[in-house]
Amino acid sequence: MSWGGPTFVVAMIAIFYGGWILNNWIRARHGYPLEDEWGGKSEKGLPDSERKIGLLTNENEALQGKISRLEERVAVLERIATDKGTRLADEIESLR
Repeated sequence: MSWGGPTFVVAMIAIFYGGWILNNWIRARHGYPLEDEWGGKSEKGLPDSERKIGLLTNENEALQGKISRLEERVAVLERIATDKGTRLADEIESLR
């Protein structure tokens, strides 16, 4: 085999491509982002990620609604606790 011949060049190219394919296979198997020929990265996407994002968004909206209602209740409790008693007593009497 001649070191400068075309067989050597083709063998080196095949070895390099085989190593690149093996490297990407190992990285994909273990969940690492894959790298293309130009150095760009492609992340591994989860199939249920969009559904989970939608569920979390809905849950987040529900929790924000609960927090706003609790803030309103706390404001009422603060008003009751800091009231001198005259206005609160008048409101209770007006409800009876």
